[in-house]
Amino acid sequence: MCMEILLDKRKQELVKNYVPSDGNLRDLAMFFDMLSDGTRLKILSALSISSMCVNDLSALLGLNQTTLSHQLGKLRASKIVDYRRQGKISFYFISCKAITDILLTAVQAEG
Repeated sequence: MCMEILLDKRKQELVKNYVPSDGNLRDLAMFFDMLSDGTRLKILSALSISSMCVNDLSALLGLNQTTLSHQLGKLRASKIVDYRRQGKISFYFISCKAITDILLTAVQAEG
């Protein structure tokens, strides 16, 4: 069954060009899946203020280091956070400003 499209040609092309490919959709879904966990959001909220080591994150967020390390591993695997070593200590940070902007936008939208 073929349906008539009411949208003008220019907007049709915009839709076709804007909607991500299947591969990009999977990556995008995985990205938002990483943001769908309260613990990870708590970690990201803290890291949006400053880079921190696991010890500081654990103390400030009230999370045990095992849980924290596990969640940081997931966030690192998804390239949402990265780290830099300073001696024996790793400092974690959000990998790009756009992620911080997404978090801020979500908080503002939530009201």
